Amino acid sequence: MADLATEAAQATRPAVDPANWTCPAPVRDQPVVVMGHGGGGALSAELIEQVFAPAYGNPTLAALTDSAVLGLGGVRLAFSTDSYVVRPLFFPGGSLGDLAVNGTVNDLAMSGARPAYLSTAFILEEGVELAVVERVAWAVGAAAEAAGVVVATGDTKVVECGHGDGVYVTTAGVGLVPDGVDIRPQRARPGDAVIVSGPIGLHGVAIMSVREGLEFGVEIASDTAPLADLVAAMLAVTKDIHVLRDPTRGGLGASLNEIARASGTGVRLRERAVPVPDEVANACGFLGLDPLYVANEGRLVAFVPPEHADAVLATMHAHPQGTGAALIGECVADHPGMVVVATGLGGTRVVDLPLGEQLPRIC
Repeated sequence: MADLATEAAQATRPAVDPANWTCPAPVRDQPVVVMGHGGGGALSAELIEQVFAPAYGNPTLAALTDSAVLGLGGVRLAFSTDSYVVRPLFFPGGSLGDLAVNGTVNDLAMSGARPAYLSTAFILEEGVELAVVERVAWAVGAAAEAAGVVVATGDTKVVECGHGDGVYVTTAGVGLVPDGVDIRPQRARPGDAVIVSGPIGLHGVAIMSVREGLEFGVEIASDTAPLADLVAAMLAVTKDIHVLRDPTRGGLGASLNEIARASGTGVRLRERAVPVPDEVANACGFLGLDPLYVANEGRLVAFVPPEHADAVLATMHAHPQGTGAALIGECVADHPGMVVVATGLGGTRVVDLPLGEQLPRIC
């Protein structure tokens, strides 16, 4: 009798149609913008490749680098723009103003350029205190002076209360690219040494700690800093640096995946060689995050020909922004377009491009 009842229930139960299944995570055919589109992962890449690149359609944009290198009047200029929407506006180690300068300065430096001029555009929400705006503006000025750049022009707009989040800042910048320098992700080659300029994950964890009111026993400060001087010191060793990238949104893992895919090579990391501060490792363990995907704002990753790796690393160690630099892996011919990590237990795991962002609104 039980079998007959079960068969009857199954006969009347509606057929399961997988096409009607839903998932709480963002999917690739998402019809509206979701937070993951701004996270520096796969959704960000698809937004650029499927919406903006076809609309603009030109070879300069097709390189999809953080700054474009342009020939103009007999010189080569690097040109970049970025918007900053961090929450909270002020955090241990920095502020929205610091990020707005250092982020664009570093994007220019990742092309080997010497940054020279910036513009700023402030989007202010009605009702924000002028003291807050003034504090951000002074932070922009101080960071520009420290980075050796001039804020040469700007703009201000105000939106109605409820249509913003206090203060947003967009900066654009230009700089000169030295002769003989050709730095772009497509130049990664098997055998290249992969070097990171210092401990990773500090910025993202610093933002999360103040945003959520979390305490980890010690104050974790952002690593936000300008990197142009460090890059200039590295280029003084050799102009033949193949790739530079500042691993901001999506962290080191996303940056390495972008380089691997652009160059058609593989990347192999040594997990124990990646410098993860204890406080970051502990926080990530508590929060269930992977340090490889946590944002940085004062770090770079470099792909350097093996014959120059030791000299470049030594020069980085002698610079204030590179004292914690480490050789963390190499570029390989195996598994093209993929990043893998040799774990401390002797295994290997794939570091894929994240879908979105573990920590939204971090820059």
